[in-house]
Amino acid sequence: MTRFDIVIVGGGIAGASLGAELAGKASVLMLEKEDVAGYHATGRSVAFWEETYGGPKVQPLTTASGPMLLSPDPDFSERSFMSPRRTLHVGRARDRAARDRLLTEFAGKVGLEPVDPRTIVPGLRADWTLGVLESAVMDIDVAALHQAWLRRFRQWGGELRLGSTLHAGRRQADGWRLETSDGSLDCGVIVNAAGAWADEVARVCGMKPLGITPLLRTVLQLRVPALPSADLPLVMDLAARFYFKPEGEGRVWLTPHDEAPSPPCDAVPDELAVAQAIARFQEAVDWPIEAVERKWAGLRSFAPDRAPVYGFDPDMPGFFWFAGQGGFGIQTSPAAALLGRALMMGGAMPKAIASVDPSPYSPKRFR
Repeated sequence: MTRFDIVIVGGGIAGASLGAELAGKASVLMLEKEDVAGYHATGRSVAFWEETYGGPKVQPLTTASGPMLLSPDPDFSERSFMSPRRTLHVGRARDRAARDRLLTEFAGKVGLEPVDPRTIVPGLRADWTLGVLESAVMDIDVAALHQAWLRRFRQWGGELRLGSTLHAGRRQADGWRLETSDGSLDCGVIVNAAGAWADEVARVCGMKPLGITPLLRTVLQLRVPALPSADLPLVMDLAARFYFKPEGEGRVWLTPHDEAPSPPCDAVPDELAVAQAIARFQEAVDWPIEAVERKWAGLRSFAPDRAPVYGFDPDMPGFFWFAGQGGFGIQTSPAAALLGRALMMGGAMPKAIASVDPSPYSPKRFR
């Protein structure tokens, strides 16, 4: 019987980042049910680093992650994972309360500047008069970041098994007996980093789920020849009805900010959401659309209070939650992985996350 100190279920950004921090300190196996790690949410992200994204509970993790993404250790990556973008939060007169709430919630924490959005985005329609510029926002090279985490995991002795599904877990006196599609194995700790499947992993381990819900997000790529510049900021609606960002010359990535509850699955774009996205885009700017070049969807998984869940389950020894990362798992991955390692292994919090309070992320809040 094969035994590991830790088994991580899920090879997306959550499992890969935490695994990279744990490997070398324990024997770690990562189980990924797909043939490619990061196939679902990680591989379908419109990734950016934005301190306001996810709200005040997520902001400390995002802020702490920024320096590690911008200037990673040379042994982790020889180049930065980020490039300048900026975000322009836009709204109409009816969105004034949302504008004021954004400025109030992040006052003193995030650099935000009220602006006239029409001076920044040519073609923005006349009624979009409210704007807040978030200048520190960056694009993230998701593929490079995810591969760097997996590379570090392997370099430190971690083992990744692709196409390996967890069927059942049973608590034993000294840990867990896991039944997988590759056979049985034992471990001391099981980490639930399964994203949209997090509650299902809890169920097959005989536990009560936390209510982590997958929400479908539709994205499409438009060909927009009149796009004034590929360097324009990400444009985010204060009313959370859309956001879009240039993706090279003459192309835009657009989402209607949809959040339709979905079972865990290989997500496909919702055609009504595609139509809504285009309609909302045309409400905001006067750029003609030449074509919808492609469309896709991913599942963003949220706990009931929309904050991530990090820590040991209070009712089940040796079961560690690392889930509920919504759409912010990539931008928070360095800080979250350090936090997860500290919570699991004990000891002082690493200096990079010394200002992060872990209590809002504990699974104890749901038990």
